[in-house]
Amino acid sequence: MNAAPGRTRLWALIPCAGVGTRLDASSPKQYQQLAGQALVLHTLEAFAGVTRVERGLVVVASGDDFFSVRGTPDRRWSAIARGGATRAQSVSNGLAALQELGAAGDDWVLVHDAARCLITAELVNRLIDACLDHPVGGLLAQPVADTLKLAGRDHVVTTLDRSQTWLAQTPQMFRIGMLRSALMAASERVTDESSAIEAMGLIPKLVRGSALNFKVTYAEDFELAGALLRMRRQAVEQDANHGPD
Repeated sequence: MNAAPGRTRLWALIPCAGVGTRLDASSPKQYQQLAGQALVLHTLEAFAGVTRVERGLVVVASGDDFFSVRGTPDRRWSAIARGGATRAQSVSNGLAALQELGAAGDDWVLVHDAARCLITAELVNRLIDACLDHPVGGLLAQPVADTLKLAGRDHVVTTLDRSQTWLAQTPQMFRIGMLRSALMAASERVTDESSAIEAMGLIPKLVRGSALNFKVTYAEDFELAGALLRMRRQAVEQDANHGPD
């Protein structure tokens, strides 16, 4: 399957092979129940509203049968059991799989954290619009509002200047070929795709995200995310019940 001349396609990738070591739970956090369904399904439902995405892959660990049993909420998405020991490995494996499906090196890929289940189609489209004509690509991010402390164990070493500091979020959007090369050259300890791109001397674009697009990590994050998802659902239901004026 080849792209039409002059047409650059958009693909999506969600690494979903993590075990959630920072959360005391019996199953990986992406599969824990949140507002009526597994956390990762909220993430996929948001991407279902991004019609410009050609196809998406969820990269799961070997032996993970969650999606083979339940399927995905969008026919454009499928799961592959190519999860690696690190995020970088899972993403690299997923990029290779996309190219096996026909993605070109110049096509764009949106890499998103499974645990950022409050992402919206609006935010994803904002990133796409900002990056489609950018030479490198970019990422959603949020300016830091809190005072930052550099710590030594449990004591303050110094206070950091926050004026030029942003919190990296996802999706992160880069050319597939560029990102594959960057990840192959980078340490597998890189925690996001932008870090690998930056290590090549390239400068990704920062696109304003949302404080609500946080990564569910700790128990209190589950409580907050669940409450926000229920509020969204209620708002949608109220709009549907009221109908047009």
